Amino acid sequence: MKILYAILSVLFQWSLPLIGTLSSKLRLFANGRKHSFSVLEKNLKKGDKVIWFHCASLGEYEQGVPVMESLKKEYPTYKLLVTFFSPSGYEAKKKSTLADVVLYLPVDTIRNAKRFVKYVQPKMALFVKYEFWPNYFQELKKEGIPVVIISAAFRENQSFFKWYGGFMRTVLRSVSHFFVQDEISKELLNRIGFSNVSVSGDTRFDRVSHQIEMNNKVDFISEFVGGRLCVVIGSSWKEDEEVFINYINRAPASLCFIIAPHEIKESGVASLVDKITKKTIRYSDREGKELNSYQVFVMNTIGYLSRVYSYADITYVGGAMGTSGLHNILEPATFGVPVIIGKNFDKFWEAKQLQKLAGLFSVSSQEEFSVIIDRLIDDKQFREKTGMISGHFINSNTGATHTIMTYITATGNL
Repeated sequence: MKILYAILSVLFQWSLPLIGTLSSKLRLFANGRKHSFSVLEKNLKKGDKVIWFHCASLGEYEQGVPVMESLKKEYPTYKLLVTFFSPSGYEAKKKSTLADVVLYLPVDTIRNAKRFVKYVQPKMALFVKYEFWPNYFQELKKEGIPVVIISAAFRENQSFFKWYGGFMRTVLRSVSHFFVQDEISKELLNRIGFSNVSVSGDTRFDRVSHQIEMNNKVDFISEFVGGRLCVVIGSSWKEDEEVFINYINRAPASLCFIIAPHEIKESGVASLVDKITKKTIRYSDREGKELNSYQVFVMNTIGYLSRVYSYADITYVGGAMGTSGLHNILEPATFGVPVIIGKNFDKFWEAKQLQKLAGLFSVSSQEEFSVIIDRLIDDKQFREKTGMISGHFINSNTGATHTIMTYITATGNL
């Protein structure tokens, strides 16, 4: 299996030029990796003390931020290197001021792994949640560099726990310590012989809990809402639109809606706006307009959603009506507001937990969406109680960053 993986990884690297022709996103994925080593050599010099963080995408980056911030504060002489697998993470954070160097992770070939680790020589490598790259892990282990996995979540159907998962179990032996989100993950790792496991929880709770302490005011949103009851629909996909569009079109004038689509390409935004019969304004058209005269605001931009949630009385978080994956429910929950989602969320522990606590509602149709949102709108006491449950859920699950940092400082590796 090791030899097969080595061959496949080389073939994958050779195929990048072809992959880059398939879509604009894949072009970024392929072309960005052409420059990884030159970016590295331009921004790091031999002798720099480096802490390496790897994140698959933007969501994992956000999970890593509380630990990154703590490390920068605790070890100010170290440089922070952040690598991404996907364009959605890299393109959003390539100009991050938190990291000293940001780049695409070169493909996991033996040659790339040797070259990368030899040049960077990180004092510690932290991988967020799901990323397990065999050649990088092996090279880090050879060099005696500690590998720490943070906010990991394991499921029984993963290859690590199957009869055919020997190769991937070997990869896990390169890990110095696992910080997992729940007891189930710990038990699964214990079952296959790993005792270097701590249940720390999810660092995303630490991340979102800080948001409420920040200045979340957005002037044009304040003008738009203007004291009306506000429903914020975050990171929506076409499958989500099928659930909420009809409700918006028959909603009373006392309600206002803010929609932040996951994809903000003009064609998709235009299609969304065409379906809405209420008076609608886009972010890009807001200048010079009397915003509170509109009932629907479409955010065809990025970077505002976490603050926009602070204006919500009720939220709908997209992704779970289809198969794209549920987006971050913790961002709205931290503001103490009820959360509505779609039906496909089995892989999302936080959503299942919040549903059990009655701070989150799952819907599978227009009718179900209408029933729950009508109740939340009409019954203020029910709405406030549900929101209070959401806020308490966030507060009661913070502390993962402290647990991880206690371990890191105790090891003496930095």
